[in-house]
Amino acid sequence: MELVYKLVVVAHLLGMAAVVGGYVASRPRVSELMVWGARAQLITGVILAGMASGIESLHKEPDTTKLAVKLVIAFAVAAFAEISRGDAKRGKQVPWMTDAAGGLAIVNVLVAVLWP
Repeated sequence: MELVYKLVVVAHLLGMAAVVGGYVASRPRVSELMVWGARAQLITGVILAGMASGIESLHKEPDTTKLAVKLVIAFAVAAFAEISRGDAKRGKQVPWMTDAAGGLAIVNVLVAVLWP
């Protein structure tokens, strides 16, 4: 089960790289890469939280407050990315949503690393 957990962590990190890298590369637009990265972050984050709290053999003790904060931020990133991408397809650019999605993704990385 440890291998499966590590593979999900890899997918989670790749999702983060897609969001942040997509933000840097495509600003002021939201790219499909950012949208799919945000989706991957949400899905793999929930899977990781469930595995950490539900599988005893992993020996993980998740901080539920930290996970809740990260989930809210990840949901906001996905929402901003989805809405901004939809607007861009209709020919309407909303640069602040792109900045909000990219900035919050970076904040989520900071929360993950700096929260004790």
